[in-house]
Amino acid sequence: MPTPTSIILHQKSKMLELAFDDDTHFQLPFEFLRVMSPSTEVRGHGPGQEVLQSGKRDVILKEIEPVGSYALKLIFDDGHDSGLYTWEYLHELGENQHALWIDYLRQLEAARLSREPGDAPYVPPPPVTGKC
Repeated sequence: MPTPTSIILHQKSKMLELAFDDDTHFQLPFEFLRVMSPSTEVRGHGPGQEVLQSGKRDVILKEIEPVGSYALKLIFDDGHDSGLYTWEYLHELGENQHALWIDYLRQLEAARLSREPGDAPYVPPPPVTGKC
């Protein structure tokens, strides 16, 4: 499994830059990292239990903490700080970033949610009864 040779936090552009020893290089936006968190809060405890994250466009990655020699703990300004981003998972996010992002945007659209902060879950209007 590739391991990082460089990890750079870019606050201005809101990117985490990673270079791996297999000569791959990725720039992962903070929002992308947050909505793809490996935590059970986001991924659930199994297939079908995922929780779609919305309203994270402006999220800030405040801090990075190394976890042993295999992962990072990412601390976001919305209070999210659970889930370990292993080297394998970060590499996978980089390799599949485009497809994962497109799928995420489609899920938001289907759920009638947005990336904008303060987004509330979509609540359908009450059914029309036929009486005016």
